[in-house]
Amino acid sequence: MARHLRSTLVLWSVLGIALGCSPGGGTEQLLLEIPLDSLDEVITKSGVTVDAAVTTDGGGSIKIEASEPMTVRIAEIEDPSVENARLIYRARVRSEGLQGKAYLEMWCGFPGEGEFFSRALHAPLSGTNDWTSQETPFFLKKGQDPSRVKLNLVIDGEGTVWLDQVVLAKAPL
Repeated sequence: MARHLRSTLVLWSVLGIALGCSPGGGTEQLLLEIPLDSLDEVITKSGVTVDAAVTTDGGGSIKIEASEPMTVRIAEIEDPSVENARLIYRARVRSEGLQGKAYLEMWCGFPGEGEFFSRALHAPLSGTNDWTSQETPFFLKKGQDPSRVKLNLVIDGEGTVWLDQVVLAKAPL
């Protein structure tokens, strides 16, 4: 059962990335919204600062100056009560002098089955980029209800990355 669930979850996540699922594929329901104008809701605090001057919404963003590869834990949601739906982790990302790549990562944990991930590897940032929208979907069939969802920003290299307007939404499959 665990192997079948793992294969199904990975396949659904890969299909979502390959098909380029994006906003507008059905009615979305907002589960979490973090404007990132403070560090109050951010889990990783080390190496992360608020940048009031560089922002997409006028309220500030978080700035990460990475001297080595790192994962910035943004948020963790317990018991989101989501199944038979598409989870969408979306954010605005910017980079400067990034040697390597940066991308969004979402982990879904299932009791007795483990954790499975979805990554926005179809459009990672590298070098210097103005604000871009990134998203990564996770497809959940009926009966697949994660007990925990983790939202991360992965920086696979070194450089400066800004993150703003984090959203977790659900939409029909």
